[in-house]
Amino acid sequence: MDKTILDKYELVIGLEVHSQLQTKSKIFASDPTTYGQDPNVNISAITLALPGALPKVNKSVLEYSIKMGLACNCSISEYQFFDRKNYFYPDLPKGYQTTQDKTPICIGGHLDVVSKKGDEFRVILNRIHMEEDAGKSTHVDGAPDTLVDLNRAGVPLMEIVTEPCIHDSAVAAAFVGEIRKIVRYLDISDGNMEEGSLRCDANVSVRLKGETKLGEKCEIKNMNSMRNIQKAIDYEMKRQIKLVEAGEPILSETRTFNVDTGKTYGMRSKETLNDYRYFPCPDLPPMIVEKEWVDRLKAEMPSLPAELIKKFITDYKLPEYDAEQLTESKETAMYFEALCNGTKNYKVASNWMMGPLKSLLNETGETFETLTVRPNQVADAIALVDDKKISNAAATQQLLKALSEKEGVSAEELAKELDLIQDSGDDFLVPLIQQAIDKFPDKAAAYKKGKKNLIGLFMGEVMKLAKGKADPQKTNQLLREALEK
Repeated sequence: MDKTILDKYELVIGLEVHSQLQTKSKIFASDPTTYGQDPNVNISAITLALPGALPKVNKSVLEYSIKMGLACNCSISEYQFFDRKNYFYPDLPKGYQTTQDKTPICIGGHLDVVSKKGDEFRVILNRIHMEEDAGKSTHVDGAPDTLVDLNRAGVPLMEIVTEPCIHDSAVAAAFVGEIRKIVRYLDISDGNMEEGSLRCDANVSVRLKGETKLGEKCEIKNMNSMRNIQKAIDYEMKRQIKLVEAGEPILSETRTFNVDTGKTYGMRSKETLNDYRYFPCPDLPPMIVEKEWVDRLKAEMPSLPAELIKKFITDYKLPEYDAEQLTESKETAMYFEALCNGTKNYKVASNWMMGPLKSLLNETGETFETLTVRPNQVADAIALVDDKKISNAAATQQLLKALSEKEGVSAEELAKELDLIQDSGDDFLVPLIQQAIDKFPDKAAAYKKGKKNLIGLFMGEVMKLAKGKADPQKTNQLLREALEK
């Protein structure tokens, strides 16, 4: 599409992010929430809504939702109740969904995000509310029937709803990425988008720049990756602009995104809120959330990514790039913090995290949570390099690997066992330097005549003769002195 046409319009995005909460049981029943079970085994009379079956609220769902609200700068509702949202799906056995309409548990709030383009943006939240998930329908090609699995029905969901305040698909993707990071830091969801633990719906509309009235919106359902979110929104924006430019109406509808074609397709016309006939659920009493409870949950919360990024930049003097990489997961951040308790050489510690340690994880398939090499051992290895007892190459290439294979041994003890301890004494280095010079007499003569770049040749030879045990700085000094004679 021509850029001059694109530039006439403003994209407007509102997001609805659904996060399954990793409680052991469902939101209103004791059925397990284990993923991957045989179809229709995690069900009970309450899940099936049999006559006389009464639901009971899972306390952990409230606590997880409150923690998320605090992480998103929301106000926590003191008084709230559940509503029935009436609509029919074959995988919703009750014929209605128990959710929150008038009294969401969290109100307002915001999250500051940074897109991959480097754009900073504050996303304003409307609400966070609790509800139950529906089951899963499977449509088999060529078969006349739909297969229904009710294991997921009643699994607790937390829905994070933004205001229509986002104007860039990259910011939308960054927001979902930040939500995924936070739920993992809080240990309230695994945030697995491929398994559907975290899903995103995007309400997309366009309007001429300068307009204040929102355009007709379309909702793109159930996108399961940051990349797909961005691609779907970009396609839908161009599709709507083409319709407006052609003078055709935009139908308010629910659409799906096809990953293979990169296009959105209409599913059904968009229902209005009145069609759901919300009313308070008569089977569940109102709930009171006391301030003392909220304060206790707040005190239990870990440091969150944004807070840690600021700390790593301010206290550890790390570049912003390092801080962002080290906070990508809670396990990475915790490992780095533990490492910094054993060394003040924070930048070197960061380099180890993003270099040798990350390579070791890729090689072994471990994570920072399960890594056998503990932070104190890495700190000791860094100290050995700082004290010039071993070379950086020996530490990162040989010692680290050995530490991963010998659990619990000290770094210095293992360095001695592997004969990695450097000898910077003249008695050790001078004979080796002389051997290197004697091996290349013509090169030594050329060096004296001004070809100073030959120093690398002699350094390589000395280090080879020393089997990595020579201190490079001391070796370089003595080598230059010998060649200048």
